[in-house]
Amino acid sequence: MISNDALRRIRYIFNFDDSKMMALFALVDYEVTRQQVCDWLKDEEDPAYLECSDTQLAIFLNGLIIDKRGKKDGPQAEPEQRLTNNIIFMKLKIALNLKAEEVLEILELADFRLSKHELSAFFRRQDHKHYRECKDQILRYFLKGLQIKYRGKSEKEPDTGSIWGQRV
Repeated sequence: MISNDALRRIRYIFNFDDSKMMALFALVDYEVTRQQVCDWLKDEEDPAYLECSDTQLAIFLNGLIIDKRGKKDGPQAEPEQRLTNNIIFMKLKIALNLKAEEVLEILELADFRLSKHELSAFFRRQDHKHYRECKDQILRYFLKGLQIKYRGKSEKEPDTGSIWGQRV
């Protein structure tokens, strides 16, 4: 999944304004300008569109974890250089302090069913024999479920760019 699309969707789900977005980055001692945030959220066709790197999205998600759960003792997590859907999924699960049953309920809100065993495969180490790659569609269902949980069902959905394809 493209980092800009994940960032855009997360912002919409939690109704974050530019100041809140900047504050989440600041929680991990990473300074961004309002213009950067705005340019990351623009449509890919817009000439001012700026690509959000995997590292920048990882920093944002680390800030979200700190915002929702508090700062942990000791050294803070280093942002990943390369994000996968599994890592994005895991960071959102951690930030929201979700248990497996709650994640499954959120997926069901988006009319997607998954067994507990299938879900746990996404959160295993990559070298584990039962590890499973989280495809874009599953992460989209999870984000859609979060949207329904936090914003309710709506007829009109946000413009999240062409990568989202048809509505889920």
